[in-house]
Amino acid sequence: MIRVLIADDQALVRAGFRVILESQDDVQVVGEAANGHEAVEAARRLSPRVILMDIRMPGLDGIEATRRVLRDESRARVLILTTFDLDEYVYESLRAGASGFLLKDAGRDELIHAVHVVAAGEALLSPSITRRVIEDYTRRPPAREHPDELSDLTPRELEVLRLIARGLSNAEIASTLVVGDATVKTHITRIFAKLRLHDRAQAVVLAYESGLVQPGAGRA
Repeated sequence: MIRVLIADDQALVRAGFRVILESQDDVQVVGEAANGHEAVEAARRLSPRVILMDIRMPGLDGIEATRRVLRDESRARVLILTTFDLDEYVYESLRAGASGFLLKDAGRDELIHAVHVVAAGEALLSPSITRRVIEDYTRRPPAREHPDELSDLTPRELEVLRLIARGLSNAEIASTLVVGDATVKTHITRIFAKLRLHDRAQAVVLAYESGLVQPGAGRA
């Protein structure tokens, strides 16, 4: 059973999402929150697997709420809700540890799919969204040192990380490197373990922030 918390300051949005999600046998909406403070408190109390988190909420916004939730509750996965597909806060949400984002006008099937994907530990970042959002918002990332962890990666693992950051799926990476899907999955598992990442979204952000991939480089 996937436990879901819905955090949005609009009651109608919360109600709509609840109706859709509760139509699924394997999804349970365990609570709702109308602002960031309520979301953090509810996450601690209810231990949801997935949190649908609005960005613009009164008191405490979704970005800071995401940061606090993931600091306290490592099992939770945050799916950011946004009105526009190029919301100026999307990149900051990913930096805070969100596993992806969903448009508020997404259809029923998109919402259900998104919850299942994030609950499974994957990132909800399509190749097109990866390219558009990450490349736009990493043009002005905060300065940071080249992470020491990258030195632990093998040349092939660095290559795989670059391809992830450029928006390629596992199948596309396998085709590019002329290897099997299982080999790609093994490389990705090792990359995540070495860099202490929990999903693809964090891998994309780290690749751009560290300078491993430059904005505007495009797809491989």
